[in-house]
Amino acid sequence: MDVLGWIIVIALFLIGMAGAIYPILPGVVAIYFALFVYGWFFTFEHYNALFWIIQTLILVMLFVADYAVNAWGVKKLGGSKASIWGSTIGLIIGPFVIPAFGLVIGPFVGAFLGEMLAGSAPGKSVKVGLGSLLGLFSSIVVKIVLQLAMIIIFFVWIF
Repeated sequence: MDVLGWIIVIALFLIGMAGAIYPILPGVVAIYFALFVYGWFFTFEHYNALFWIIQTLILVMLFVADYAVNAWGVKKLGGSKASIWGSTIGLIIGPFVIPAFGLVIGPFVGAFLGEMLAGSAPGKSVKVGLGSLLGLFSSIVVKIVLQLAMIIIFFVWIF
């Protein structure tokens, strides 16, 4: 049973890290769930209130950062609320419509169309679309760093 427990924990960590790049995967939720899986298979004794506070704060920061960093990229280059919504919709739908490149094309097209619908010129709309990509890539970096921090904290805490 120990081997199975570790396989599930490591698999959830890997799914979580992949989710930092591919938003269809559960990302940080998989990592957080891995903490419980470890407890169920082995023990919750290693965890204390501080551990759960730290991990939960990182989880909340990731949820907030995921939206805020993307919106920041769009706003940084003059985007409207319509382009923020378009970018978010494109981020969700893009990978389904264009599996290989939808993660990058979706937010760009969504922000571009949102800005065009808001009445902006095509040049500004392209600039805002590029801002959505800046936000996307910044968000990915933030997610990778914070999710790695969760995993490192887990291993430090149990050993």
